[in-house]
Amino acid sequence: MCSWDVCFKKPGFRYLSQSNENGRKSIVERGWRGMPCLLLHYIRAKKPQIPGKERKKMESRVGAVLLMVLIFPTLVGAMVRHYKFSVVMRNTTRLCATKPIVTVNGRFPGPTLYAREDDTVIVRVINHVTYNVTIHWHGVKQLRTGWSDGPAYISQCPIQPGQNYIYNFTLSGQRGTLLWHAHIFWLRATLHGAIVILPKRAVPYPFPNPYKEVVLILGEWWKADVEAVISQATQSGLPPNISDAHTINGLPGPTSTCSSQGYTLNVESGKTYMLRIINAAVNDELFFKIAGHQLTIVEVDAIYTKPFKTDTLFIAPGQTTNALLTADQDSGNFLIVISPFMDAPIPVDNITGTAILRYTGSLSASPTVLTTAPPQNATQLTSTFMDSLKSLNSKDYPATVPLEIDHSLLFTIGVGINPCSTCVNGSRLVSYINNITFVMPTTSILQAHYYKISGVFTDDFPGNPPIPFNYTGTQPTNMQTMNGTRVYRLAYNSTVQVVIQGTAMISPESHPTHLHGYDFYAVGKGIGNFDPVNDPKKFNLIDPIARNTIGVPSGGWTAIRFRADNPGCVDVALSLGSTHKLGAEDGISGGGWERSKSVPYTPSL
Repeated sequence: MCSWDVCFKKPGFRYLSQSNENGRKSIVERGWRGMPCLLLHYIRAKKPQIPGKERKKMESRVGAVLLMVLIFPTLVGAMVRHYKFSVVMRNTTRLCATKPIVTVNGRFPGPTLYAREDDTVIVRVINHVTYNVTIHWHGVKQLRTGWSDGPAYISQCPIQPGQNYIYNFTLSGQRGTLLWHAHIFWLRATLHGAIVILPKRAVPYPFPNPYKEVVLILGEWWKADVEAVISQATQSGLPPNISDAHTINGLPGPTSTCSSQGYTLNVESGKTYMLRIINAAVNDELFFKIAGHQLTIVEVDAIYTKPFKTDTLFIAPGQTTNALLTADQDSGNFLIVISPFMDAPIPVDNITGTAILRYTGSLSASPTVLTTAPPQNATQLTSTFMDSLKSLNSKDYPATVPLEIDHSLLFTIGVGINPCSTCVNGSRLVSYINNITFVMPTTSILQAHYYKISGVFTDDFPGNPPIPFNYTGTQPTNMQTMNGTRVYRLAYNSTVQVVIQGTAMISPESHPTHLHGYDFYAVGKGIGNFDPVNDPKKFNLIDPIARNTIGVPSGGWTAIRFRADNPGCVDVALSLGSTHKLGAEDGISGGGWERSKSVPYTPSL
């Protein structure tokens, strides 16, 4: 017999039910698997109106369909998952101080979005706060659904207060851990959450199945209003103030000034857990470590890796890492630490965030096994970790690295100084790509592209530095950049190589860089200036790791390759440590205009 609760109790639905404001369950998994229970519920709800014989026939037929679904789950196709995100303010206490923060559904971190590979996800975002809002689904490829990518004024206009917007996208060929976050101003400091994409039904992981999966979201916390922090930086022309703490699932743990609550990870001895680790920090690259335990890395950025063991994980903002943790101790409490990486003379939040791994049966008052965080400038540790990441390159998960290149681009990135009459020193720090500082338009670039609206952007973004110089050596005396809203056009299905070259302008520093709409292969990296003759000879074109976010080493370069098979306009977002989001955000326009034109425009509702 099928009852309303069966829809939620049978295997596969454990993640896919939720409660509404009245505490009643509502189905968020829609599709062929959910339809029998919905129909049966409807039939029984309408019992008085349906004659007895007809009702029994209908129940019998629906029951037969449900039985087939349960016996042959692999025959069930992709689902449509429905979510509702209400953006609201909530008073939250951290570091012994309370402030209002922007949240989704009143939760910090926000709710986890669960789905399976090839599912369609529909999220209605309702803005109940006074800020404009957008949500970016970080790492989702958005094939032919560019309107749902989320960066403000790139793929959509912001959702204004009191308005709502429906994001509709399909997780085509993707499985693993990603994240969602606000993509306007610094709202993402608290407006973020996990995306968990399970494999298709009956498709196993390419590693031993874990006993349990746990989402761990790493972040930063400011005592001040983050929007006031970035506003002050914009007005003064100086870098924004650094954060006051690092958090694990929204909790910083005790600090020297406050005995704050920390997160507790409960485990059973002998069991293996998969940790879905997400760096949702605004600025900081982070180390992650658990006292007395090794981690086996099996995935990054929703891409399976060749497994390798490490005691310290390195993760940049926007990156995700899945790690297997075997609880191989008998009992006890073990310290979990996250700490920042910075190998340049730039201020950084040096507060170590902490949590506790606790074995079942262990008392909270029992002694905790301690560990020490890596040195803040542990460059070799970060390099070793990144070099260990390799794609599976198997029959089921091949590495299709482009070997012939149509577009070979060199993007220099760094920080410049532009005039600012209202700023403290008469100038403002700005970030740039190829000496272009991005100017945010007032009409979204994708909308202008779709409707052929002129004057919003130009398609003359330089594929190479306008004036070559010794990028990591002596810098030009003129540090001023050019302002513009420019895109670089790519022909549909063309192959692209981008060498992202760090510079020593102002100061060399590590630069995490995110390419919207694509996974790319990280084929090489190095210190100093990229050598176009000799460095490509050392590229890994066999099993390089694929990612959507990559770090560029301080005073060095990173080379990536991808195929431009996603029509529309995509965003290249550059993080610059404490100078994050000072303007280096430029567009790549995917060619195949007629193809992208078939994607319907979805305005904010």
